[in-house]
Amino acid sequence: MGLALAYRLSGKGRKVTVFEREKQLGGLATYHNFGAFYWDRFYHVILPSDIPLIHFLKEIGLGDRIRWSRSLTGFYVDERFYSVSTSWEFLRFPLVGLWGKLRLVLTILYCSRIRNWQRLERITVEDWLIKTCGRITYEKMWKPLLLAKLGESYKRVSAVFIWTYIKRMFSARNSSVQSKESLGYVSGGYKTVWSRLEELIRSAGGEIRTGVAVRQIRHRLEGGLWIECDQKKEHFDKVIFTSPTNILQMIAARELLDVANSGGAVEYLGVLCMALVMRKPLMPYYLVNIADERIPFTGVIGMSNVVPPEETAGRFLAYLPKYVLSTDPLLQRPDEDLRALFFDGLRLMFPDLKTEDIEGAYLNRALKVQPLQVLNYSSLVPKVATAHDDFFVLNTSQFVHGTLNNNEVIAAVNDFLKKYGSRFEGTSGAHEQTSLRHAAVA
Repeated sequence: MGLALAYRLSGKGRKVTVFEREKQLGGLATYHNFGAFYWDRFYHVILPSDIPLIHFLKEIGLGDRIRWSRSLTGFYVDERFYSVSTSWEFLRFPLVGLWGKLRLVLTILYCSRIRNWQRLERITVEDWLIKTCGRITYEKMWKPLLLAKLGESYKRVSAVFIWTYIKRMFSARNSSVQSKESLGYVSGGYKTVWSRLEELIRSAGGEIRTGVAVRQIRHRLEGGLWIECDQKKEHFDKVIFTSPTNILQMIAARELLDVANSGGAVEYLGVLCMALVMRKPLMPYYLVNIADERIPFTGVIGMSNVVPPEETAGRFLAYLPKYVLSTDPLLQRPDEDLRALFFDGLRLMFPDLKTEDIEGAYLNRALKVQPLQVLNYSSLVPKVATAHDDFFVLNTSQFVHGTLNNNEVIAAVNDFLKKYGSRFEGTSGAHEQTSLRHAAVA
């Protein structure tokens, strides 16, 4: 979000400085050094329906680096794998009967056409799915998936949660029917994207500082704002803050904000994600949904079924994600404990997998991946109004009816600049002879 804003502003002649707390750019979409190759730390794909993201990649000169692949989807239940990649395979899927499958299809079609998402905030995802799909289909199919994705927190989540996922995946399938393409990636992974953005920002006169923690943002009497970090302060004419709201409230001076919180703190989901680098493919599917409470991870992402091994030095890459509340002690467990836990689940699912087939197992974790969309979530989100004309806030807590993905991020950046872009034009009076400076704070 911060880099996209910095690129857009620097491309119009503004002088931009980006502050990034981590030593590496990219946030949740950053990359990892797997030894023989670099690839994304967490799993990411592009859907054909991700129009804002695809246009942005073309805008920064990476349109010819987008690759498309067909993909397969699987389901793991009762110690067996089932392919559900085609209509025929879905009809043969034994987990639910024919009437349950018909209700499931009608639910997906109905969900994809819902526009008034606000009414879905008032009903739990469990109650809504039972009402639309039936209890048997819910118990056998949806409940295990909700438990895997949300743990026991699923009981507090609204139907907006499932609506956002169904709507996005349904639109992707509709697009892929016409284009015969289903999932995409940028050759070289998101490291390619961050390298290009860094190059473009710097070539436009911008500055990117990594490994820098912003300590305070406060009003400057002479105009603009002060940013304090590394035991020094600097003046900027405009500041855009893109980190979570709870960090905002610790860093920004009180006079800069008017935060109206209406009833409770926003809870976040965190993620543990083990990336496996293997000498042979783990499975033929890109995604395997897991309906088995014994398995400690949410699903299995066979990335090499979308990204060919030519991109990953002849190795095969798979991700094992586990989503928990950001306060869950599991996120603080040592790597060796988590590896043992995940490998126990792997042995259950893939009893023929040999130790020598695995070249490396890398654990990555993130404390705040996306807000937990509980009942009436939009009323809980802190309503942040900046009380300073030169201070702006754009972060993911404002995504009240969408999933967190890079397409949503670019769409939010587009909307932000449509609304506020004119306020980043050159100033007059005392500032007329100075270059306008901005800071996108990540």
